[in-house]
Amino acid sequence: MGCTANDVAVALRVAAETVAEHSAELTDLDRPIGDGDHGENLKRGFEALVASLDNAVPETPAAVLKVAATTLISKVGGAAGPLYGTAFLRAATAVGQSTELDAATIAAALNAGLDGVVARGKAEVGDATMVDALKPAVEAAQAAKKDGVAAMLSAAADAADEGANSTKPLVARKGRASYLGQRSIGHLDPGARSTALLLRAFAEAAR
Repeated sequence: MGCTANDVAVALRVAAETVAEHSAELTDLDRPIGDGDHGENLKRGFEALVASLDNAVPETPAAVLKVAATTLISKVGGAAGPLYGTAFLRAATAVGQSTELDAATIAAALNAGLDGVVARGKAEVGDATMVDALKPAVEAAQAAKKDGVAAMLSAAADAADEGANSTKPLVARKGRASYLGQRSIGHLDPGARSTALLLRAFAEAAR
């Protein structure tokens, strides 16, 4: 059984619940090194996305992902909106007209999302950004795609958690945090943390 448009919508609803639950934590992470609004911004974006899905769920997974992309770009402030929006948009392009997504297609979509984030944010692993969570997650997904969707997303979420935690000892080289130089050391990157939370939500939904 592959993931239908409804399954993708359910995963995004679970993600919205997760973001709401962790919004204060994400804002607390952002306060010392950024604008202090990452949690609130993401929460607002996902609330708008859920409202849109309540209105109507599009017919294909790609169409659902496009709604996610456009909503997050228009509703989430700062760098997060364009970065997440680009990731969802590239993922939508990668899945094409498929009505059901298997593990290999989802792995390809995650990879396309990563490419989009890198192209837009110009960050690489070690810069203390969401790429530090997303790249290992994509690699784990590629390695586990033969195990089915739920197991693959679970492996991706585990790798994203580790990747997010790896940002703590790093000097931030992108975004607002980079202005702090050495003082950014010791801070978990909020974008990496939210990336890990979203992947964990998708894994939970797939189970």
